[in-house]
Amino acid sequence: MKLLHLDASILGDHSASRDLSRAVVQAWQAAEPAAELTYRDLASDAISHLSSASLLAAGTPEQLRDAAQQHEVHLSDTTLSEFLEADALVIGAPMYNFSLPTQLKAWIDRISVAGKTFSYDENGPKGLAGGKKVVIVATAGGLHAGQPSGEAHDPYLERVLRFLGITNIEVVRAEGLAYGEAPRAAALDGARQQIGELFAAA
Repeated sequence: MKLLHLDASILGDHSASRDLSRAVVQAWQAAEPAAELTYRDLASDAISHLSSASLLAAGTPEQLRDAAQQHEVHLSDTTLSEFLEADALVIGAPMYNFSLPTQLKAWIDRISVAGKTFSYDENGPKGLAGGKKVVIVATAGGLHAGQPSGEAHDPYLERVLRFLGITNIEVVRAEGLAYGEAPRAAALDGARQQIGELFAAA
């Protein structure tokens, strides 16, 4: 099994999402010791956002691309290949300003490719990247699950993944992390308990 681990928090060692996503990966590896891990830190090694330059590079014949265009195409191809080759993903998804980190959105835009991960026909959209299992680690300073303020957070990420054909999705959630030491500790303990339960029968 190939496991792709993504982190997007800009908080480094102070990040709750990084700590919990690492715990998910460790539990997964304990359950499946043969798992082959690929790690991508979207904060320290950020993927550039899609731009007109991205489209121009993709539409330029390989032999005519300049160095910048070659880099752009290589970035897109590598990111997409990592995603397509993965059997399972762990995605650290903290909430920033009621949404996902821009670094994670940039990754989403690189893997959402018509003809590769989704397509359209007369019946509507069709996901082409099914068969994967995903664990989303969703963290937030406030309480947003099930509220309008949370719609652009993990529900949006789930919506994108389902659009790409992925239906086996679990969300490990820790919210209210900014409400004080006791609520933070309780939220983190609850998330760790959830992680243990996810892999208890594995």
